[in-house]
Amino acid sequence: MDRTIGVLGGGQLGRMLQEAANRLNVNLITLDNGPDTPSKQINARSSHVNGSFTDPKAIRNLAEKCDILTIEIEHVDTDVLEDLSTGTETRDDWRLIRSTKVEVQPSWRTIRVIQDKYDQKEHLIKHGIPTPRSVPLSNHSIGDMKHLGEDIGYPFMLKSRTGAYDGRGNYAVKNISYIQAALDTLRDRPLYAEAWAPFELELAVMVVKVEDDAAADWQQATMAFPVAETIHEESICKLVYAPARNVSASTQREAQVLARRAVAGFWGKGVFGVEMFLLSNGELLINEIAPRPHNSGHYTIEACLLSQYDVHLRALLGLPIPEESLQFINRDTYSIMLNILGGAQSDSHLQVAQQALSIVGASIHLYGKGEARPGRKMGHITILASSMHEAQTRLESLINLVDQTQAAREQGLSDRIQASANSHKPALSEATLAASPIVAVTMGSDSDRTVLSPGIGLLRELKIPFSVTITSAHRTPERMFQFAKVSASQGIRVIIAAAGGAAHLPGMVAANTWLPVIGVPVKGSSLDGMDSLLSIVQMPKGCPVATVSINNSVNAAQLAARILATSDVTVRKRLEEHLANQTASVLKKAERMSEEGFDAYDLDQ
Repeated sequence: MDRTIGVLGGGQLGRMLQEAANRLNVNLITLDNGPDTPSKQINARSSHVNGSFTDPKAIRNLAEKCDILTIEIEHVDTDVLEDLSTGTETRDDWRLIRSTKVEVQPSWRTIRVIQDKYDQKEHLIKHGIPTPRSVPLSNHSIGDMKHLGEDIGYPFMLKSRTGAYDGRGNYAVKNISYIQAALDTLRDRPLYAEAWAPFELELAVMVVKVEDDAAADWQQATMAFPVAETIHEESICKLVYAPARNVSASTQREAQVLARRAVAGFWGKGVFGVEMFLLSNGELLINEIAPRPHNSGHYTIEACLLSQYDVHLRALLGLPIPEESLQFINRDTYSIMLNILGGAQSDSHLQVAQQALSIVGASIHLYGKGEARPGRKMGHITILASSMHEAQTRLESLINLVDQTQAAREQGLSDRIQASANSHKPALSEATLAASPIVAVTMGSDSDRTVLSPGIGLLRELKIPFSVTITSAHRTPERMFQFAKVSASQGIRVIIAAAGGAAHLPGMVAANTWLPVIGVPVKGSSLDGMDSLLSIVQMPKGCPVATVSINNSVNAAQLAARILATSDVTVRKRLEEHLANQTASVLKKAERMSEEGFDAYDLDQ
């Protein structure tokens, strides 16, 4: 650990890498403009280099002081890195310069390929990695764009091949009328088009590569952190859920294997951030890869035995990395990471951090950046809990504040933010219960509302977040299909569906989702509800619906709670308390009947 690592870039990723380096007493020096960048703030060494990480002279200056070069951002000069890694002689201002030979990790080859997103796609395809179809755009003409739209279909994404990040450099071409605006927005850039990926979820896997060779066996050369789910707003990551919600264990394993195979095909060592799409048919497609620690991996600092920054340093230095250390700290670890962005006021991000100080399990990371420009990443907060429901409940007040901060950023309502920060208290209000539902309740008609009311009451008593809607299997079939298909991606874990008569709703919902569906037969005007009951219970093999008795929404709600309680400690505790109260109520009645006698017993007491 006596080798010095030079980092091109001194932002928040460099800062968190520095924090990990401090614990191992690893000497880290930074190249970036100014003496007060986020990374330099927590490292008082005088050997830092002042300059741009794209400036060849500054990069060579950094190389003179270190044994290994790595990057915090991929938008660097790879020609210089190539010279440095080989010791090639170059000319500058007609002077012969012999480059200091220094190890570059990951390799300049990897950085160069990943810098050009179209080349990155081609590289992945060459190595058998599935990714959305991409087509380079040679001429920026409306005619070529129209032909492109006819070829790959609408909608499609028009993307800049280089220099793009956080959604900058991307434009969604929804139909032919968007072509001119897309070209105007991305003019003077090298472009490519990417077929639209109709994803249900966006996933991310942090992978560490420990061998240089790009032809190495992926099983020996790579290890993966748990699969995380990412939520983006305006193309910027807002939330990261780890583990990913409502993704089966087999799909998570497939995602880890795919990410490891993708990374194994690149040169060099270190951590890579792999972003991918999960489609409705279960297919996984790689979106893009970052050759460095990534925003979607910040949760590993608190949630895993080793963080992405710990293993990045170990990989660069050739230090041991126990594979088990990339897992969660225990089996009941659930985390949510929230990015803090600059808002309407210069201290909007500090208001969010201040609110987080009162939340159990919240870790606050402020990056020490200067001007808090609207939309600039100023920090993040990670919340740990023993269940995802508990983590979501703890996060709720912050989400409300962040959303209001965004509204203020867009509308200039900064005074309302301060009032909210001073007055808001976390509470399981009606709004909270609907804000991040984990149970979706649907009915075929509003006439079923009275049947569902008792079950809704039990969900409220157990403080289980829920949503309620109307979806008719016969009158609004497209709405019903959409409801069923997107429920899992919206965080729903159980569906309750009530229907009368033909009662096709529960079964049709179950046919279009992998989530557990509970059917409530509703008593109609004829046959006393037996038609509904028999319809729901006679689903074919492979399409199960857990069916309760006629009009018994209370049992449906309690069954939903029992399903949730198998993995949610908070729900389990409330359910156990409810069941204990149920037992106590019956025992109290039995005792009173014994004391008063059968004839004197009053049911109204």
